[in-house]
Amino acid sequence: MILFILLGVCLVGVAIALNVGWVVLNWRRLAPLALGIPFFILLIVGLVLNTIFLVREVRRNERHDSFINAVTHELKTPITSIRLYLETLQRRQVSEETREEFYRTMLADSDRLLATVEQVLKAGEVGQRSRSQIRIAVDMHALTEECVRTAITRYHLDPASITLHSEGPARPLVVRGDPDDLQTALMNLLGNAVKYSPEKLEAQVSLRLEHDTWVRISVTDQGIGIPPAHLRRIFRRFYRVPTRSVLRTKGTGLGLFLVRTIARQHGGDAFAESAGEGRGATVGLQLPRLLVQTANKEKR
Repeated sequence: MILFILLGVCLVGVAIALNVGWVVLNWRRLAPLALGIPFFILLIVGLVLNTIFLVREVRRNERHDSFINAVTHELKTPITSIRLYLETLQRRQVSEETREEFYRTMLADSDRLLATVEQVLKAGEVGQRSRSQIRIAVDMHALTEECVRTAITRYHLDPASITLHSEGPARPLVVRGDPDDLQTALMNLLGNAVKYSPEKLEAQVSLRLEHDTWVRISVTDQGIGIPPAHLRRIFRRFYRVPTRSVLRTKGTGLGLFLVRTIARQHGGDAFAESAGEGRGATVGLQLPRLLVQTANKEKR
């Protein structure tokens, strides 16, 4: 990438030097001067755009390579673990207690493997999907409660480690959307909070109404945090913050991309806030509230 940037800068410098020399030699000839300056501007613009394109392609290839490495590791590790336990069970006589422990570990590895495959498939699926799908009314309060319970069970958490703060059923928090996609987005938010809280998970899930037209869901943790310069980039496909604390944590770089893609396909958007490294983060999404159904309920 540095090579392409230096090459682009050098070419632009040479073009400017040649053009200035040409103008000095031909400043009295108006017709060539009038034709030469626009062509010179087009040449400079072309060189700059070409350099930008090459740099973006290099970055994209680097992200793809990082993604392939991460996915390969995420797939290989549980498969290797399951194979090792199966070989142990096949070759050795183990106690019933040990056998049950092996079964639990293999089931956990199978769940991890399935989650990775589903995430990759979902990323490809939502990236090609339009907003014209058939959608239904979804109660976000009930869906969020279900996702919190699922996360506590899946990650073997203390129930007190995730707290839900919601306006409750008194104010309907209903959106029009695909329940499976919205569940995927919420589970990715909760999964990130668990993943990037290596010491102790203390997550707060907030579900509230904003300006009476938006349903806002956010997950706040006290984990490793996000440098401010990367807050906008973390929603890109395959992007992972290039810090040691993040790179030590396993991941594919698809979770927050899925969150933003699903939110935008539902007419909303995703957001992230953090005071910096080691100071936790708040990541969430906001979706347009289903006002028609709310109005019908008020009439009843």
